[in-house]
Amino acid sequence: MTRDPIGARTPVRRGRRPGTSGTREAILEAARARFAREGYQGATIRGIAADAGVNPALVMQFFSSKDELFAAVMSITPATLDRIAGAFGGPDEGLGERVVRTFLDVWDSAPLEAEPLLAMLRSAVSSEQAAAQLRDFLETRVRRGAESADRDDAETGLRVAAVAAMLIGVVVARRIVNVPILVEADKEQIVEVVAPGLQAILTPGRHGAGGATA
Repeated sequence: MTRDPIGARTPVRRGRRPGTSGTREAILEAARARFAREGYQGATIRGIAADAGVNPALVMQFFSSKDELFAAVMSITPATLDRIAGAFGGPDEGLGERVVRTFLDVWDSAPLEAEPLLAMLRSAVSSEQAAAQLRDFLETRVRRGAESADRDDAETGLRVAAVAAMLIGVVVARRIVNVPILVEADKEQIVEVVAPGLQAILTPGRHGAGGATA
């Protein structure tokens, strides 16, 4: 048993120590899951270390603080960003449907993509860093998608903010608050209900542009 710098007696794993790369990835994987499950404030270095099977001191060797570890975990993959931006491509018809389905797919995807987003969401209340990253993801990335599809105009910022608020509200209710009816609903049911509203916001004044398809 050894005492780590923050005063806890933590068992040291026996046997061959994994390589530096493997150890760092194990810590990141454990941190990603912890932050997604407990948020920034709830997750602790000690708990993350236990999940990774290492001493807390080793976590601090790789990442000098919880802030630094959180920042590393919050790296959203380029593929995730491309999926969000790509939803704005194509015709106006079905735009709301494409956006909401893609957004739900991202949040329900594999842990490598979904857990940083969930961690960001849970942590935004207590961590300004997380709140800033969430704002960037929801507004800047979505807006870039709109601009790349030539949908930018003087009201784009307001419309994108409204879309982001609707989408994040659905995710919070479904993944964080666990509102039963939304948890139990099929993804396509949610798309059918939410898409027309997004369509109206993203394509104002264009009636018949198409929301979710039956």
